[in-house]
Amino acid sequence: MSMSGTRGDRQRLVVIGGGAAGMSAASQARRLKDADELEIVAFERGNFTSYSACGIPYWVGGDVAERDELIARTPEEHRARGIDVRLRTEVTEIDVDGRRVHARDLESGAGSWVSYDRLVIATGARPVRPEMPGADAPGVHGVQTLDDGQALLDTLGATRGRRAVVVGAGYIGVEMAEALIKRGYEVTVVNRGSEPMSTLDPDMGRLVHRAMEGLGITMVNDAEVTKVLTGDDGRVRAVATQNAEYPADVVVLGIGVRPETGLARAAGLPLGDHGGLLTDLSMRVRGHEDIWAGGDCVEVLDLVSGRERHIALGTHANKHGQVIGTNVGGGYATFPGVVGTAVSKVCDLEIARTGLREKDARRAGLRYETVTIESTSRAGYYPGASPMTVKMLAERRTGRLLGVQIVGREGAGKRVDIAAVALTAGLTVDQVIHLDLGYAPPFSPVWDPVLVAARKAAQAVRGAP
Repeated sequence: MSMSGTRGDRQRLVVIGGGAAGMSAASQARRLKDADELEIVAFERGNFTSYSACGIPYWVGGDVAERDELIARTPEEHRARGIDVRLRTEVTEIDVDGRRVHARDLESGAGSWVSYDRLVIATGARPVRPEMPGADAPGVHGVQTLDDGQALLDTLGATRGRRAVVVGAGYIGVEMAEALIKRGYEVTVVNRGSEPMSTLDPDMGRLVHRAMEGLGITMVNDAEVTKVLTGDDGRVRAVATQNAEYPADVVVLGIGVRPETGLARAAGLPLGDHGGLLTDLSMRVRGHEDIWAGGDCVEVLDLVSGRERHIALGTHANKHGQVIGTNVGGGYATFPGVVGTAVSKVCDLEIARTGLREKDARRAGLRYETVTIESTSRAGYYPGASPMTVKMLAERRTGRLLGVQIVGREGAGKRVDIAAVALTAGLTVDQVIHLDLGYAPPFSPVWDPVLVAARKAAQAVRGAP
């Protein structure tokens, strides 16, 4: 597998990671550069490329029938477009000075050095596995890749018992709890925080808590798993906290993810406070002219707080890939940053947030006012109107919108996009009040819930000392 360096004017792009960011970058670069100008080699240690990791809980729960429905483009399709995709091949070292990477075939164990002219690091993120006894026991699963999802389904198919424990109550934890309920499991969620969904303020997380209990999920808050207990066969049989044990035939880790940046760290590339790679606006790794990085392994600029954050979302990964591929291919593009928008659901309860939580605002040194309003998704008299809670943060004195959280039924979640646009534009709550939003009774009350919250926030800002 040894390869020489640049041949004539033809350059080589090496991509580490076959997920959304890496293959978007490769595909965009190929659109701009023919194969006789740019050779593209992509290494992926798993079995799949260009898939939706966000869809895994819905595949596990049966909403998505087949695994392949989550795959946007197969390795064969990439190869047909002139991208040399090598599956089950892990990059084990980056030699920055030598402009080469060491790749190892996971089937044969054989490895060799591959030179590059340009490098894209898209190594993604890895599920947080607590350092405790039994965390690696059979029956304990992280859910980050399609291979992870397949391994979990294999365990579910082979397990006689019907008791599941989900550790953590973030997006993945909540979504996996619902998926396991749909598969007929008794589900307990053990959560370190005071309420589920730590991306929300606790008062909004309490609404999610009630919905989860309504599904039949047992919520255990303010509890931390200290060990995974195994049976005589070595498989998981329970998880333990300081005060209790919870029987489990399968355990799913939903604690969150960390940037997969061990390679980058070993190569001396710059990492931020959250362990993610640091890039400039063109997604070029800071201080390195021919190395780019994108997706879940990077940190991004929060446009509201002005700080770097790690946010693992497919939307960002695809945009990063487009920007990287454009720049590698000789064009020009930038990724200016994010406002932290995310949506999820528990059964028919929609959960959305964007911008800063209260603790984010305090950490950033901002003084703020908060308001919470109750409204409905449609005109109250129109059939199907359902309740919705909107919480809004606004900066004192200036009235600048800082964040919005929404919990409600159908029609609630995507309303957060109004706030995301307002945050990106730097609008004040007074300006939000005057947004010309679409109205008809089947879609909204005459005053949209976001506008009602903005009006109340504007009053709070004016009344603040």
